[in-house]
Amino acid sequence: MAKLDGKVAVITGASSGIGEATAEALAAEGAAVIVAARREERLAGLVERIEGGGGRVLAAVCDVTDESQAHGLIQKAVDEFGRIDILVNNAGVMLLSNVGKGLSDEWRRMFDVNVMGLLYTTDAAIEAMKRRGGGHLVNISSVAGRKVTRDSSGVYAGSKHAVVAISEGLRQELLEDNIRVTVIEPGAVETELATHITDEDARESLGGLLHLEILQAEDIANAVTYAVTQPERVSVNEILIRPTQQPV
Repeated sequence: MAKLDGKVAVITGASSGIGEATAEALAAEGAAVIVAARREERLAGLVERIEGGGGRVLAAVCDVTDESQAHGLIQKAVDEFGRIDILVNNAGVMLLSNVGKGLSDEWRRMFDVNVMGLLYTTDAAIEAMKRRGGGHLVNISSVAGRKVTRDSSGVYAGSKHAVVAISEGLRQELLEDNIRVTVIEPGAVETELATHITDEDARESLGGLLHLEILQAEDIANAVTYAVTQPERVSVNEILIRPTQQPV
C-alpha cells in the first residue's frame, strides 16, 4: 500500500519545476492530486504523465493572486474528491533587483504571489481541513527566507521571510486542529525562476551559483514527500536544503 493512498493533495505552481515534480511524487505515493497553475497547456502534459503512471489527477487553471480563484481551487478539490489532506503552496516568483532600481511592479508581483496567494489558498484549505479533522500545509520558502545577502535579493527575501513567519504562526494557531505545517527552504534549484528576472545586474549576480551542481526539482519534491508521509504524531516543521557546495 502506498503511503498516501486515500489522500488528496493540492499543489499550486504545478506547471513546472518544484510544483510539477511534487505533483508527480505525491501521485506516485498514491495521493489524488489537483495540479494548479495559470498555464493550461503545461498542466495538460503533467496530467497525461500522471495518468499514464496510473495516478489520479485533476488540472485546475488558477491564478492564486485572485482570492476568488484561490478559494475556488480548494472548493474544486473538495467537490471532486470530497476532501483535502495536503496543500503545497509552491506558486512563487523570484524577480531579483536592488531596491534602488525602483521596480515596484515587480515588488508588488512578488508579494501578491509569494505571500497573498499563499494566504488565500491556505485560508480556504484550513476551513476544509478543520471539517475533516486534520491536514498538512506545506509552504515553499527559500534560503532567502532565512538569510539576506547583497545579491539583489532584499525584496524577494522579504517575501520569503514572510512565508517563514506565517508558517510558524500557522503552526501555533492550528495545533489543536491536527493540521501540521511544514516550511521548506531550498537553495539554488534548477527551475525557470531565474529566467523571469528582468534586472541584468541581478541575473549576473546568480552566476556564481550556476557553476555549482545545483539542486533538481525532484530533490525538493522528495523533501515534501518525506514531510507529508510521516506518522501523524510527527510534525516536520522546517527543512533547509542547499546544494552541497552552496556557500550561503
